[in-house]
Amino acid sequence: MNKRTLIHTAAALLLAATLAPVLAQDKPIKVGVTAGPHAQIFEQVKKLAEKDGLKIQIVEFSDYIQPNAALATGDLDANSYQHKPYLDQQVKDRGYKLVNVGYTVNFPIGLYSKKVKRLEDLKEGARFGIPNDPSNGGRVLLVLQDKGLIKLRPDAGLKATPLDVIDNPKKLKFVELDAAQLPRSLDDLDAAAVNTNYALPAGLSPARDAIAQENAKSPYVNLIAVREQDKDKPWVAKLLKVYQSDAIRQFILTEFKGAVVPGF
Repeated sequence: MNKRTLIHTAAALLLAATLAPVLAQDKPIKVGVTAGPHAQIFEQVKKLAEKDGLKIQIVEFSDYIQPNAALATGDLDANSYQHKPYLDQQVKDRGYKLVNVGYTVNFPIGLYSKKVKRLEDLKEGARFGIPNDPSNGGRVLLVLQDKGLIKLRPDAGLKATPLDVIDNPKKLKFVELDAAQLPRSLDDLDAAAVNTNYALPAGLSPARDAIAQENAKSPYVNLIAVREQDKDKPWVAKLLKVYQSDAIRQFILTEFKGAVVPGF
């Protein structure tokens, strides 16, 4: 290889190295969300992020399982739909190398019924729907305990299951279903707990329709998750900065009127 060829080769390598970051930025960051508020909020984040030079592609999911699976396999770069107890459970159960990089919003979970107007009006043996994933199912049982309907084992923690119920005066029968199915199952149940991101698309307003609601101060603030190997990449910090901006905070407060609250 002569001197001129070496110079051209070196120049080409230098140019490629210089262009690499630019080309990487031209590729959109794929963010998985569930339909409803998470998707609505990220549409606003996307607009603001583009002004800051960060392109985002939003990918919507209709369940809680696939966004983490897609993130773990590299089909997504980040997701925004879950709280920390759920992520911790998924990491434990499935071995995902996923981490929390920042908090987003809280959805105080609502209890709904087409049969009664108040929780205390539930009849003995009432069928009560709860999410079938450990973190959200336990969350609902803690709400029911807080409202005085049941009592759990003292050591049950955030992942309580119906087996941890030690006092159930109304003999409630817990029906465990996929969280996304619960709004559609209200006709067949006496009551059910519905996550707000599924309640709103189903036309249920926590403020108007819930017969009881979780305290807004809870461990269930949602978050943005990424693969462990990506947590220190510049785009992660940029994404989080946009999400946790005053503009997004104001959008959440105005758009959802307390049904969804900022967790940052």
